[in-house]
Amino acid sequence: MFDPEKIPEIQARIREETNRSSSLFDDIDSDVDSIRIGGVTTIQPTNTNMISLVASDAGNNRLEFNPLMLQVVRVVDSYGAEQFFDVISSSTDTQDLSRRQFDSSGGPITPLGLLMRDLGVSDLSSLSPMIPKNPTSSGWTIVYRDLCEWAVLYDLCNKEFASDTVILHDGLLRTKIFSKDLFVEMYRLIIAAIERTRLDRRRDLFVVGIAKHSEVLERYALAMAMSEVFPSGAAQYAPIPMEMQQKVYKWAEYLRLPTDDEMDIEKPKFNMGEMYFVRFGPQSGDPVWTVDLLHGQKERAQKIFGSLLNDAQLGFPIAYYPQSLQEADAHAQIVDLDLAILQDTMIDAVRSNVTPSKQALFDAHRLALIDPAARRYT
Repeated sequence: MFDPEKIPEIQARIREETNRSSSLFDDIDSDVDSIRIGGVTTIQPTNTNMISLVASDAGNNRLEFNPLMLQVVRVVDSYGAEQFFDVISSSTDTQDLSRRQFDSSGGPITPLGLLMRDLGVSDLSSLSPMIPKNPTSSGWTIVYRDLCEWAVLYDLCNKEFASDTVILHDGLLRTKIFSKDLFVEMYRLIIAAIERTRLDRRRDLFVVGIAKHSEVLERYALAMAMSEVFPSGAAQYAPIPMEMQQKVYKWAEYLRLPTDDEMDIEKPKFNMGEMYFVRFGPQSGDPVWTVDLLHGQKERAQKIFGSLLNDAQLGFPIAYYPQSLQEADAHAQIVDLDLAILQDTMIDAVRSNVTPSKQALFDAHRLALIDPAARRYT
């Protein structure tokens, strides 16, 4: 702890440095003004089918019995339908995991297998540089989960819907986990699938990503509130100027649109979205979110945000956040009794691999795992 006599000096230094950096706030205010110049639009409600997808959170689907750790990979939509399920561990053979996405004749049997086939790759290490052929840590399991979520999004874009539908992704439409330009290639395949649906079935599909938190919103939230970029009275949205995004995100590939073809610069690899700020509530104090519309669909922004408005107005427990996404998240989590059953199943499976003569010792050790240090609280 600081010496109490030192506190006034530290406070003075903080004030001095803050005053020296005041020009930064002037720059941010200027940036925020460009949002208003670019156009703030009032959202008009629209009735469109919504489907959201969420992968279960890594912290809520881990089964542990040291040294074994299993990861349950589960992607669920807002109707509670399970779109993908798998169980892996940090020691899973990733080449065998690649083969599990296909049947004996090489046809895809999972959404991930479908995506891999359409992208022309047969193993996960070719799909993502973050999934090695011989893993030495558990970090790749989270990447696998994220790949499965993107694969379900791709799979949904290839399904038939009875009406115009918004497919809502948990997070922005950009990622760095794909190899080379495979993410942009997936974007092209999604656009082709959406166009087929429009021509063959006279149905529109829209793809949207929404983030609860984003760096660009954290930087500009205060200035936007002070400047009343979104005045009270109605739900509103506005595109985020590229200049503002560039001041926050240092990776140009994270921002570059998938159709950019400028010479002498690295081609786009990590993004398929166009970024907006949106407030679904009518009051100035209501939350603002960062949203990506699929590149090429910004001309339909009013219809897309109007569809999201109806969904967000039902938002609970997070106010003015799409309810379909909150429902998908609730369906995806593995908690309480389900988690306890799976945990016991894993331990029983470990026990079955112990020789019968040693199983009594295994049971005794399992009981001894209760933290003895906790007795000080009894």
